[in-house]
Amino acid sequence: MKVFYKPKLNSILVDVMLLGFNFLIIYGWFPLTTPVPFQKYFIPSLLFTVTWLIFSYFFQRYIPLRKQTYTKSLVKLLLVGSLQFVIYVTILHHFFKQYSGFVILAVTIGIFTIEFFYLLFYFSYRFATQFDISVSDEKERPQGKAREPREIDEESYTNLVNFIERYSGKKALKFLQSRFDLRKDDVRVFLNTSIENLELIPHYHYSTFIYLRKLNDTEKINTFFSEINEKLPDNGNFVCCFEKKSTRKKKFLQKYPFGINYILYSFDFVVKRFIPKLFFSRRIYHSLNGGKNRILSKAEVLGRFYCHGFEVLEEKKIDGLLYVWAQRKRNPTPVYNRAYGPLIKLKRYGKNGKVIYVYKFRTMHPYSEYLQDYVYQHHSLQAGGKFNKDFRVTTIGKFMRKHFLDELPMLINIFKGEMKLIGIRPLSRQYLNLYNDNIQQLRKKYRPGLLPPFYADMPRTLDEIQESEKKYLLACEKNGVLLTDIKYFFLILKNILFHHARSA
Repeated sequence: MKVFYKPKLNSILVDVMLLGFNFLIIYGWFPLTTPVPFQKYFIPSLLFTVTWLIFSYFFQRYIPLRKQTYTKSLVKLLLVGSLQFVIYVTILHHFFKQYSGFVILAVTIGIFTIEFFYLLFYFSYRFATQFDISVSDEKERPQGKAREPREIDEESYTNLVNFIERYSGKKALKFLQSRFDLRKDDVRVFLNTSIENLELIPHYHYSTFIYLRKLNDTEKINTFFSEINEKLPDNGNFVCCFEKKSTRKKKFLQKYPFGINYILYSFDFVVKRFIPKLFFSRRIYHSLNGGKNRILSKAEVLGRFYCHGFEVLEEKKIDGLLYVWAQRKRNPTPVYNRAYGPLIKLKRYGKNGKVIYVYKFRTMHPYSEYLQDYVYQHHSLQAGGKFNKDFRVTTIGKFMRKHFLDELPMLINIFKGEMKLIGIRPLSRQYLNLYNDNIQQLRKKYRPGLLPPFYADMPRTLDEIQESEKKYLLACEKNGVLLTDIKYFFLILKNILFHHARSA
């Protein structure tokens, strides 16, 4: 590791700006004993800034962030902050007693917090999940045909039926018997997800895999799904079950007294859902718990199916579990360690049909991006052009959409010059294809915007949405973009404030 290196000037400038912002907050807003905190702490603040920059340099914080990881950047920040605090408390404060130790602590914690959120935002932006995935089929495997099955003997069949009934219950057995011929030897019923055991199974030997254990208790679901996909022949069947997040919540609320039930459920949600998703606690959780009893949403599980080359044919709720029957249709999308941060980037089409990536806060469950076709087939468009009962949206996501909070990161696109404040909404290819050809061509002439004419006219159907956008675009041609945007800004503001227009 090099001790001396050429620092990134932008990183130093950002640090100086954040330090200045931190001093402004501490000295301006905190209840300090001195009436003139800026004058009293000017010299200590200057020394604090100089030593912070020096320590940051030697801990290599000024290497370009694109060459660093989030974890290493955070560790470096923690080391610099700790060293800074120790030096000021043990040395400077010892010789200069007129300065408050509380202020030193507040300044150190303040800059650490500000820098922490800066790094969080930067890496969230840098590694924003691409939410609109165009899943393209890879070359099909050769000889993906199933073998001719044979009937198993009566004793084996009886043992299999008894095993399913004992583990999953009569209703689950009846469901499986009505869909699959359990007397055939090409049906594999199992509980163990060991990858080593799955690898021993010959390719295309079984046309149906039935996994009885809950996915909530299954580790490495992506790897498991991928291995099943590889072993199945074309159009092979895969059945598994899981407990939905909504079912788990309902059980908690019914089991415990009112008030306590919400406290216990919130704790359960943090431990079983939130902690397993954090980069610094995910491995610890899986090591201690074996990845069992996790909370899974319907959108996440179904999305994993489509991500790994399956098409969902049927869903059946039995004894508190949702059974899913899917068929293998293609090779899996090669994504095994997909990270879902707070930011997402959506592939959209802007001016001149150019592809742009629009940034938003994530409001949907993980793997929801793979369910676009599924939702379109199973849930019709409702008033305003949105999907009816879109189960992919989280509870927090609904709140964020209602108050436009999810669209704040689009300011990044405005700063990049890809969008403007008022304009037609940037659309995905799938949604854009629903538009008439003449409106598609008209849209290409102008940059999309953060606040669309939708909020000025409040259309309810897709045809009305197209007519609303057409009226706006023709106004831009006739009156100019600036005058049209000013007019629409006040129309949109009126509807948001007085008619409760909300984010799509």
